[in-house]
Amino acid sequence: MAAPRERILLVHVVLHGEADPDAGAEFFHLATDSGADVLELLSVQRGRPDPATFLGRGKVAELAERVAALSVDLVLFDRVLSPVQERNLEGALHCRVVDRVGLILDIFARRARTHEGKLQVELAQLTRLRTRLIRGWTHLERQRGGIGLRGPGETQLETDRRLIGERILSLRGRLIKVAAHRATQRRARQRAPLPTVALVGYTNAGKSSLFNTLTKSSSYAADRLFATLDPAIRRLQIGGHEAILLADTVGFLRDLPTDLIAAFRATLEEVNQAQLLLHVVDGSAPDRDAQIAAVDEVLKEIGAENIPRLLVLNKVDITGDVPGNVYESSGKLAAVRVSARSGVGIPELLQAVTQRVGRSMLRADLTLMPEEGALRARIHCLASVIDEHFDEQGRTHLTFDIDDLNWRRLHTQMRDSGCQAMDAPPTIPADG
Repeated sequence: MAAPRERILLVHVVLHGEADPDAGAEFFHLATDSGADVLELLSVQRGRPDPATFLGRGKVAELAERVAALSVDLVLFDRVLSPVQERNLEGALHCRVVDRVGLILDIFARRARTHEGKLQVELAQLTRLRTRLIRGWTHLERQRGGIGLRGPGETQLETDRRLIGERILSLRGRLIKVAAHRATQRRARQRAPLPTVALVGYTNAGKSSLFNTLTKSSSYAADRLFATLDPAIRRLQIGGHEAILLADTVGFLRDLPTDLIAAFRATLEEVNQAQLLLHVVDGSAPDRDAQIAAVDEVLKEIGAENIPRLLVLNKVDITGDVPGNVYESSGKLAAVRVSARSGVGIPELLQAVTQRVGRSMLRADLTLMPEEGALRARIHCLASVIDEHFDEQGRTHLTFDIDDLNWRRLHTQMRDSGCQAMDAPPTIPADG
């Protein structure tokens, strides 16, 4: 039998002078994605936060009456609350209180599918819980007592804090190993001369849908916040001969918890290693500019603000805008309008990507003598080897794709070393 769904009341707080582009719509979607019954969304105007309850005594009393009338199980605040504020609100409202960060962490915990994703979410949750143990849970400050529980004087708070600290150290160690494994995979990809293009953007902007449309793959995509947390990388052929590596990454959000960004730093390394970022934007979002600014802020925080970017305005099937290129007054390409769902605008996007990172790819067939092992290693480093086999005389027969720049480098090395492979068949455009 399924457990009863929690009855939730939402509190959306707007401080004096702050912009409120979506009137709590994003917060409402976050709450509904948590799998609970949202009873009501209350918007509250405040001049400044109250140190004890964030809202002030009068507003808390009004909220308590509403909580009792609706039989609310949980109150969610669209703000970051201190441990003391959470504790005071729970005492006044007589129900659980969770802030925006706690809600986001809960959603991430539900969405995490891979081992790495689960480790990252647990690390962020425990890092946050440790501060709440220290500041908020005063009932744990008493020493343990009772038969079989008397110890050397360590309080329950100290015990819990120590156990959480040990678990955090263990998780960080395991994530370091995962990061090392991911770095090894990245180095293997970098041996082939294929540029990496990473999709970044606000959550639910349509990154995974665009990824599936471009690569003709079936990565999970849904009309929900944080539908995917784990990166996916596919090889993408452009124009029948150009190839890139396309990476899909976790979506961003306004006020994304710092602990969560730190936990997902290994995953976001795919962004830092890219030659081009495709910043996917939901063109139909009323707060589109605010979402763009939020993504820019996260990119700055992870050190990716200087990587070249191309704006991709998605969902023209909803906005009714004309698909294709958008130019600045100077004639420079500003953005590309597309629809990941219908596919319109995709040819223009691929052309723009090719112009930004594309290099002419060549396919070569070479035969190397047994003593030319150094050249064979160099080919594996610079090119993407399609086929390799050895004959009875110990010669190596290679078929590989290589971009024109690295082919010139390899050709120079072969010429300088007097390589017999100079008599190999001429290179031809790689046909993928």
